Amino acid sequence: MPIDMIVNGEAKQSAADPMTPLVDVLRDEFHLTGAKPVCREGFCGACTVLVDGEPRAACLTPAGLAQGREIGTVEGLSAGGRLNPVQASLVEHDAVQCGMCFPGMVVTLTHFLAQTPRPSRDQVRAALTGNACRCTGYERIVAAALDVAGA
Repeated sequence: MPIDMIVNGEAKQSAADPMTPLVDVLRDEFHLTGAKPVCREGFCGACTVLVDGEPRAACLTPAGLAQGREIGTVEGLSAGGRLNPVQASLVEHDAVQCGMCFPGMVVTLTHFLAQTPRPSRDQVRAALTGNACRCTGYERIVAAALDVAGA
């Protein structure tokens, strides 16, 4: 039975087994490679996507649970080929290092800043819990997020 979902505003259908991790469907069937299947245990956050507007680890989300839902990936956060404010700020703060964690960081921070427009440094740090940066560039990432918030 096909799995119907809306991905970045576009209707999509997958023939994958319902237990297939959503990150694999996004990458292998829909060719949206922003979400990274790094740890596959939900610890690193590199595969973070939005499911009905809420951040979720796509590596732990069975594709069958995406039936009828709206999925947002990092590719859907920018419009018209322009970086969204979080992406632009991360570039401006030279916070992008190896890039493995950044799709998840961008999805998490974009959602967080929409919910918390004037966060404190501690709130930004708490929001990034579950998003691991192996390059340990957290201070620049936090500074970029605070800059977007105008804090």
